[in-house]
Amino acid sequence: MKHFRAILLLCAVLLLPAAARADDSSAARLTLPEILAQALADNPELKADAARWETFVQQARQAGSLDDPMLMLRAQNLLVRDPLAFDRDTTSARVIGISQAVPFFGKRDLKREAALQNAEEARWELEERKLELARMVKESWYRLLYIDRSLEIVEKNIAILDDLTRFSETLYGVGQGLQQDVLKAQVERSKMEEERISLRQKRRSLEASLNGLRFRPADLPIVPAAPLALTPLAMDAKALEDLAVRSRPLLKELAARERKGVARERLAKKEFYPDFTFSLEYMQRDPAMGEEGYDMYTAGVTFNLPVQRERRHAMVAEAGSEIRMARAESDTARNRIRQGIADALAQMERSRRLAELYREGIIPQADQALASATAAYRVGKVDFMNVLDSQMALFNFERDYVEAVAEHQRQLAVLEAVVGAELPTRKHGAGS
Repeated sequence: MKHFRAILLLCAVLLLPAAARADDSSAARLTLPEILAQALADNPELKADAARWETFVQQARQAGSLDDPMLMLRAQNLLVRDPLAFDRDTTSARVIGISQAVPFFGKRDLKREAALQNAEEARWELEERKLELARMVKESWYRLLYIDRSLEIVEKNIAILDDLTRFSETLYGVGQGLQQDVLKAQVERSKMEEERISLRQKRRSLEASLNGLRFRPADLPIVPAAPLALTPLAMDAKALEDLAVRSRPLLKELAARERKGVARERLAKKEFYPDFTFSLEYMQRDPAMGEEGYDMYTAGVTFNLPVQRERRHAMVAEAGSEIRMARAESDTARNRIRQGIADALAQMERSRRLAELYREGIIPQADQALASATAAYRVGKVDFMNVLDSQMALFNFERDYVEAVAEHQRQLAVLEAVVGAELPTRKHGAGS
């Protein structure tokens, strides 16, 4: 009778569905959009990049402005023996003048355009940094969900192994089992405990990573509000490439860099033309030596002679090299985007197919094999090791399935970073 009750206990344990792991944490549950919003709002590196962009914006406001005018005050042609007398010589005068330097036509606009494109480049560099930060947050998030789901599976199997261990000990105590069955069950139980310890350590590390990205204390607990689920992509490679061309901040950054180079090249060509300085002076004269001492004025213009042509040719060549470099970098970026899309799609397809295979084929088959081994063991047709091996095989397949789902979602996050936009997904029945 005791043997029969133990058999019933074993069947009940192995055939019960997995129960959800209760989470008695008092921490607030968080969603991925909430984590992302906190990271984008509070990440210190992102704030530094935003301040850098603002620096270039303010520089653009300064570019193209005229230099301040120069005011001149002068006492002219006074006698040394009477330095304050303006009525001793007809050429003595009090002079006030003003001058203004003016660049050649078009230079100011080109300087302003180059500075504006420099600020635009910094703006898209900031957006690219946001995209990278979002990728890091999403990858850490899906790894965290994978570990949580793995912990549920491990803890479920620990409970089952505890029952198997007690069952094998009961059979061994009444002379119906072998000592090696007891020892094998205990070893597998210890392996599960080791796995649980490792997963908990990894979870703490991921929590610290996510908290660092959103500028929170490293030991702040994170409790996801939603389980891990596979969300298939609703776009093909061609549509993704077209979306990347429109959305990827890196391409817009390189386009701004090219426009900056064009403005600098045009500005360098303008350096072959002179800049001007316009001046106006008023001379106030006193009567002297029988003359009336009429007031006088002087108006003039001065300009530089752009004879150092080698330097100016080098400036044009430098700007041309900058344009070619920006275009080459843009082509390189487009090529890497195509490669990144193809690689991410291939890995997502692999993970999706594996998840479907585990969910629809391998795990149900392994579950049936476990039930069959249990039934056969109950009538004495197989030994205890068959039951234990079937249970461990089911555990490994469940872990592999969850890993495939998590890898699919992680590659989806990578793909969104490559494309530069959040991607539409379609509903799917592959929850974890």
